[in-house]
Amino acid sequence: MKNLFSLYIIILMPSLMFAQQDPLVSQYMFNGLYLNPAYAGSHDFYNITSLCRKQWVNIDGAPATQLLSMDGPLKNRNVGLGLLLSNDKIGVSKQTDFYGNYAYHINLGKETKLAFGLRAGGSYYRAKLTELTVWDGGDNVFSQDVNGQFLPNFGTGLYLHSAKMFVGLSAPHLLNYKPRTTFYIDKTNSPQLIRHYYLNAGYVFDGNQNVIFKPSILVKYLANAPVQADFNLNVLFHKLIWIGGSYRTKDSFVGILEIQASKKLRIGYAYDHPINNLKKYTNGSHEIMLAYDFGYDILKIKTPRYF
Repeated sequence: MKNLFSLYIIILMPSLMFAQQDPLVSQYMFNGLYLNPAYAGSHDFYNITSLCRKQWVNIDGAPATQLLSMDGPLKNRNVGLGLLLSNDKIGVSKQTDFYGNYAYHINLGKETKLAFGLRAGGSYYRAKLTELTVWDGGDNVFSQDVNGQFLPNFGTGLYLHSAKMFVGLSAPHLLNYKPRTTFYIDKTNSPQLIRHYYLNAGYVFDGNQNVIFKPSILVKYLANAPVQADFNLNVLFHKLIWIGGSYRTKDSFVGILEIQASKKLRIGYAYDHPINNLKKYTNGSHEIMLAYDFGYDILKIKTPRYF
């Protein structure tokens, strides 16, 4: 009964999951490549970031996500390249994504740039459907597993940025696997992936020499689901420690801590506390991030990493 209840929570309550198909993470404000390919190369150095997330602790089959990203500029600094790998497990299904990212940055002023980004790659989707408990024994959909189905995709984005502000608009996956929609590809027994749209923006305010305030917002939209927004506020103390929080509408409160362990290494942690009906069944979600910056004599050129 516990397994059946967990499956019900994950599959039959999309309002709680915000129709989650793209992996959900809470520390995206410290590495924008996950949301927007135009972010690639927006700093004068290279970065590699790993992230692990365990969502909805104590619920069997709840999402578990691992992300690995790397990006940086080419020598002319107008072109950025990035690589994004992710693995997402929900219930009996697993999806592994790999995408290359390209961004071209145009100077609009002394400090402001506008970047155009493209993303291309695909996913390997697996689902052990035969392990599910079904009530309709004659349904052929659950008669065999889905093994290593390849789902190609591409995405795009815009990213306006300077040292202390950014505005981004992106659609990381444009191909649609939902029937009767544009850019539709028919794949038997594949998940009906739906396009997600992201709009995010942020700004840095100088409190004093030792305190920096960074408010930001992320708005997420997909068809046939309510618009969801994250309202974030992070505070940097002595250029070493970020302490912050987020409110995810109708979903959760998030606490965030990031430590600048060295000039190159950052360590982050986030905890999501649900405020919807899931709070009766889970202790929340945990997320750990490690990030390392390198290249182009970083010890001389690097200022605090605001975005």
